[in-house]
Amino acid sequence: MNKQDQLNIIKEDFIKCQKVLLAIGDETRQSILLVLMGTDCQTGLRVGEITEQTHLSRPAVSHHLKVLREAGVILMRKEGTKNFYYINVCTELDLLKTLVLNIDHFMQKFY
Repeated sequence: MNKQDQLNIIKEDFIKCQKVLLAIGDETRQSILLVLMGTDCQTGLRVGEITEQTHLSRPAVSHHLKVLREAGVILMRKEGTKNFYYINVCTELDLLKTLVLNIDHFMQKFY
């Protein structure tokens, strides 16, 4: 594969990753993700629990959770009237791994 072909693949990878990159690029969402990573992936946390640990308002946490959900980074599980949020381990985050690996391969091959 030549240099231009590899660059085109990386360009496509960036396009596929745009939503995830925008979602995880925000410091507030990063803090929410860190809180969620510190819990059992299957159990998850409710908005109130995330609010307590991040010291953000409930509306702010809800907004950022919505962005993360729309990007496919987190999932929500319902139990009656309760919603539990957790990291989606088999998701769009894999696209980031592919992007980084393709960039690494490109850099090793062409530089």
